[in-house]
Amino acid sequence: MTIKVGDRVPDGTLTEFIAVETEGCALGPNAFAVADLAKGKKVAVFAVPGAFTPTCSAKHVPSYLQNHDALKAKGVDEIWCVATNDAFVMGAWAKDQGSQGKIRMLADGSAKWSKALGLELDLTERGMGVRSQRYSMLLDDGVVKQLNVEAGGKYEVSDAETLLKQL
Repeated sequence: MTIKVGDRVPDGTLTEFIAVETEGCALGPNAFAVADLAKGKKVAVFAVPGAFTPTCSAKHVPSYLQNHDALKAKGVDEIWCVATNDAFVMGAWAKDQGSQGKIRMLADGSAKWSKALGLELDLTERGMGVRSQRYSMLLDDGVVKQLNVEAGGKYEVSDAETLLKQL
């Protein structure tokens, strides 16, 4: 069943590549519980089928980078990009996109969290395995307040501008 507005997001584990060691976070991939990450925060989440893919790199991440300050001004504490890649790929993509410090690039490498949300996309026949659908959502303390799921192959409702209008 697909998650919907009003639901609490399922817990799960997402990993993030940490490029600069801090207290509590070692260099390299670090695993985080979604419930802990979202607790007490307003979070703009957007998910993409894969890092370094054309629409994701040319449009999706840039829309959130360009609207970072506007989202923060509307009360968003964090912006997350979730993709079904590993943390090393997400770290490299963050560096490529210049998103460090603005967007948390979170890996759902086995698509477990995407499946728990009911937002997985099976591209096995195209040689790409199970991915995430393209979507955006606004979480408030782990509860879905907005959800914008794209139709197959589209990029029309999951951009930062749409989410900004919904705040």
